Amino acid sequence: MDSNCVDKQNNLVDSIQSHHQHGNVVSNPWRDLRRFTDARIGLGRAGISLPTSELLAFQLSHAQARDAVNLPLNIDALAIDLSNILLLDNVTYPIRVNSQVDDRITYLQRPDLGRKLAESGRKTLLHHMNSQGQAADTQYDLAIVVVDGLSSLAVQNNAKPFINELLSQLHQQHSGWNIAPITIVEQGRVAIGDDIGQLLNAQVVMVLIGERPGLSSPDSLGLYLTWAPKTGLNDACRNCISNIRPAGLPYTEAAKRAVYLLTQAKKLKLTGVNLKDRTQDDVIEHQQQTQNFLIAE
Repeated sequence: MDSNCVDKQNNLVDSIQSHHQHGNVVSNPWRDLRRFTDARIGLGRAGISLPTSELLAFQLSHAQARDAVNLPLNIDALAIDLSNILLLDNVTYPIRVNSQVDDRITYLQRPDLGRKLAESGRKTLLHHMNSQGQAADTQYDLAIVVVDGLSSLAVQNNAKPFINELLSQLHQQHSGWNIAPITIVEQGRVAIGDDIGQLLNAQVVMVLIGERPGLSSPDSLGLYLTWAPKTGLNDACRNCISNIRPAGLPYTEAAKRAVYLLTQAKKLKLTGVNLKDRTQDDVIEHQQQTQNFLIAE
């Protein structure tokens, strides 16, 4: 993001704060509910229109969402961050590959090319496997693939802390997961993880990808798990955990769900519609009433 964009966003923030302090706005009693959600409720009014501060806040959120889509991922910085994860058993520099997309405009217009690995990336992964001397056998239990997707901001901010938490919880289980070197993909979509997982001979592939930005969540990270990855699988074969970020699903809770799904996938040898996340079964909403509450015991 260039300095002009930063200055404009800073000016918008200053204007919003000033208007809240000095503007003549009729408040809405629902505004108290906003401490529980980022949704735009209880906006108030100025005359018959939206308050200027709320309009400016909307414009700022829209600009942040557009920036998240168009801002290139700083792959060099991300690769350094990921190579410093100490909990990886085989601490190596991440493998960097590309999809068949050449530029961002093509990425947005041709989702199909973002799902396919470039030939150079295929050769890079095959070279890695050949250097291990076991290209013909299943070597890795888990391949972690980090993809820029539709929000580079989500990946830049959330990939490393989430992977740290995930590996910490996996190590606590003492289950002995053999994890492949992390792969970073530029201009990729979810399904590109199938190609990578297959080339790495991984039992399961985990794709971490920047989700489509919303007006209140420009930095939302998505996670997709696929058992026995291979080219041509569809979304029914995957499990998804969405909105991983400090203001959404916290890293600890997201890692807990991911570890559960990984453990069950390894046990049942499947992912997708036949594998359910049961980590929330103990919450009140999922407890069945055994007796009519109107009838006294």
